[in-house]
Amino acid sequence: MHRLKPLITALLTIVSIPVFAQTKSLYSFQDLSRIYYKKQKDSLSKAWVCPAIYKEKNTQKKYKEIWDGRTSFFTEAIDGNNYIRDKEVYEYVDGIITQIVQANKTSIPVKPMLVIDRSASVNAYAIGNNIIAVNLGLIVFSKTKEELSLVIAHELSHNILTHPENAMKQRAEWLTSDEYQKSLNSVLDSKYERLTRLKKVLENYSFSRSKHQRYHESDADSLAIVLLKKSNIPFQAEFFLRLDSADVVYQHPLKNPVKSYFTAYNLPFEDAWTKKRSKGLSARAYNFKDTTGVNDSLKTHPDCVERYNKTRSQNVPATLTSIPANIYEKANKMLIWNMYSNMSLTPCLYRILLEKDKGNTDEWYDFMFNNIISGLYYSDRELHRFNAIGVVQKEYISKDYYELQTMLEQIPREQLEQYCKSFQNAGFWNSMPASEKALKNLLSTLALDPDISENNRSKAAREFSVSNANSMYYEFARIFEKQ
Repeated sequence: MHRLKPLITALLTIVSIPVFAQTKSLYSFQDLSRIYYKKQKDSLSKAWVCPAIYKEKNTQKKYKEIWDGRTSFFTEAIDGNNYIRDKEVYEYVDGIITQIVQANKTSIPVKPMLVIDRSASVNAYAIGNNIIAVNLGLIVFSKTKEELSLVIAHELSHNILTHPENAMKQRAEWLTSDEYQKSLNSVLDSKYERLTRLKKVLENYSFSRSKHQRYHESDADSLAIVLLKKSNIPFQAEFFLRLDSADVVYQHPLKNPVKSYFTAYNLPFEDAWTKKRSKGLSARAYNFKDTTGVNDSLKTHPDCVERYNKTRSQNVPATLTSIPANIYEKANKMLIWNMYSNMSLTPCLYRILLEKDKGNTDEWYDFMFNNIISGLYYSDRELHRFNAIGVVQKEYISKDYYELQTMLEQIPREQLEQYCKSFQNAGFWNSMPASEKALKNLLSTLALDPDISENNRSKAAREFSVSNANSMYYEFARIFEKQ
């Protein structure tokens, strides 16, 4: 399930956001996939042997390349810590899978392996070989258990119907076909738009972490509804009207002006920072409300209105079950931390501001606000502030997001430094656990220490690691420890 368009329906129950006391780290460093799934990864690499199904040597060779590519995709994702095995969130999602499997043993004789992908993308994907991944972004987006169950059942259906394996076969057959060779030769012989034409020739034949092939989605939808009904999990077609746009969170407006979130920390703020100073097209007046003409290039499933119309006759009236607040809260924090670790600072901060709009007073979000400012100033000192901000096109974001993005671009360096120093003395540090305070010291060295040498940063990272080797923040410290 991919890209999600905003739609408020009376059928969906809003998740309440309570305040959680900071008592322990969200997860342990050892819960990251490189460590947790090491044995499974080694076993899987040996077990995933490409079957010999083609007599034609070229086709079999290409099929093996694609098969081995999928294996590498998954094992490299494990080594890259793309997955997290947090107990609470994992067991909640796995409980849904268990419920579906137990009610559909004929279709799913062996329970699939589940991995929780740390991506913020609202998505889940079938890897094949009875493995599915569910993104943190999907868990955070889902309002109810039933909505999340539909996405999971859809991906289980892809595996049941062997769509990932069939897609690999189709790709191998296509890439070794006479038709493909003729198409490729035609592109190479042409003088104009060769790259665009080549992309069209190859379109839809790559395995991706972020999206499925454009095949058999209706079949997967139909089977998913059957799986849900047998599991006594209500299906409502309205879910399809939400599961359509992965970036909806960044189109959601803030309740207050961007300025107010900074002045709440007694940080000075100039309105001019939110206005582009450069001349040219990027500085023109822009209508943020009308984005209907923007092509949805990331959409990979059939139109969701069409899916809704096809399935609404199968609605099952029921009282829906909200995603537990603790599951939402933990998944959201893990997602935000992962975005920060990857230096995606603007979307990370925007999500924090949205939490504040909900009335969430958990001081962990203040802690992360500090981390973002420190990370931005560190990036500025390293001359890659622009990359850390991660500029997004206006068409895909709200006016508030654009103002925040512009502010992070244009705030003067000396003011950014002052922000860092102000946060060092903020009141929320009094209630922060030791690991958060230790990360504060590391970030202070990175952002504010006059000694910007790698040796000094490595020393600070090693000091953090001595007492925090099990902390989730150790992943971040290791980047500088290795320098």
